[in-house]
Amino acid sequence: MGIVLGAIADDFTGATDLANNLVRSGMRCVQVIGVPEQPLALVDVDAVVVALKSRSCPTSQAVEDSLAALDWLQGQGARQCFFKYCSTFDSTDAGNIGPVSDALLERLRASQTVMVPAFPVNGRTVYQGHLFVGDRLLSDSGMQHHPLNPMRDADLVRVLTRQTPHPVGLAARAVLARGGAATRQHLNALAEQGVRHVICDTLDEADLEVLAEAVVDMPLVTGGSGLGQALPAQYRRRGWLAEVAEPGRLAPASGRALVLSGSCSRATLGQVRHFLERHPGFALDPLALAEGDDHLAAALAFARERLGAGGPVLVYASADPRRVEAAQATLGVARAGRLVEQALGQLATILVEEGVGRLVVAGGESSGAVVSALGIRQLRIGEQIDPGVPWTQTPLSGRAAPLSLALKSGNFGGEDFFTRAFAVLPTEETP
Repeated sequence: MGIVLGAIADDFTGATDLANNLVRSGMRCVQVIGVPEQPLALVDVDAVVVALKSRSCPTSQAVEDSLAALDWLQGQGARQCFFKYCSTFDSTDAGNIGPVSDALLERLRASQTVMVPAFPVNGRTVYQGHLFVGDRLLSDSGMQHHPLNPMRDADLVRVLTRQTPHPVGLAARAVLARGGAATRQHLNALAEQGVRHVICDTLDEADLEVLAEAVVDMPLVTGGSGLGQALPAQYRRRGWLAEVAEPGRLAPASGRALVLSGSCSRATLGQVRHFLERHPGFALDPLALAEGDDHLAAALAFARERLGAGGPVLVYASADPRRVEAAQATLGVARAGRLVEQALGQLATILVEEGVGRLVVAGGESSGAVVSALGIRQLRIGEQIDPGVPWTQTPLSGRAAPLSLALKSGNFGGEDFFTRAFAVLPTEETP
């Protein structure tokens, strides 16, 4: 039937998060890294997610890259476009969510889109336009300490108004309670008033289903992966999507197991502690990396030795906010982040060449660095490990078996994620 949904994600883990939910809802999905320069054979594919590194880059670059992705997706015949950003809406007051959404709307000649960041199963909900993480406002959730995009305002109408010259409205929970048709009428009324962007309250999965019904015919929708999980049912009702058995089936995995973590989120810090109680790990220090190659060489030697012993190994730069701020004060925010990303990318390249075949990466920027270093251009999306995080596979030159790769957003996953991820992945030895 061709490509139904074409998505543009502003980071690599966000792309995988969306692709995971599309697969769980029955869509065969491929994730591509950047805008493909060569033609792709998209056989038995219902959705394509283009992963960009546009969340924290200069706004002009984010717009340019997103428009290029849109043009490519339209060339593949995608019926609907989805701009995917994080369920914590993290951005800056200048962008990039507002400017990218404006540019996509203009290219599509569309007058309105919705903003649906909520992902209730992971504790992200919106009420009266305010974003909650669990039972805390976004601004009190730990995201106010994000090293790149600190979020100190939970009012998304107010946040987005600072990013766009166009009116921002609200589809409140009371509107959604009246159903999909009433919600569509409310959106149309706002459009007649010139409201281009509509923040949508969302408390649970039922609200996502209402929103999917209301927006399925919009040229552009935006939000987190929760809306992506709800849309495929609407596509089937329109006859755009066939039923498919095992849309997330992957080949059996092989090779050694490695975790690389650059995220400093609360969830990832807990996962690091849990892993270190059971398996070996090496802490990367940006200050030591800045002094020369010895620290990276020590990390590499540690990983080689422990991988040779057979168990999963962790190399991590994850640290509490005080340590991160101390490194940033000495090195600068950009250089501290760049040193960690470069180190993780180098470790991934060397250790995959030496036999790592099962790799978990934590953190959006870290995942982008690792995927870029490995030269990965395309991922087939498999089964879910935790909400928002699937295993994926990609062929790599010189490897007989595909590389199995999990790209985890910093805030996602249970405390035992790093250990359980390998336990749920079918391997060649699995009966």
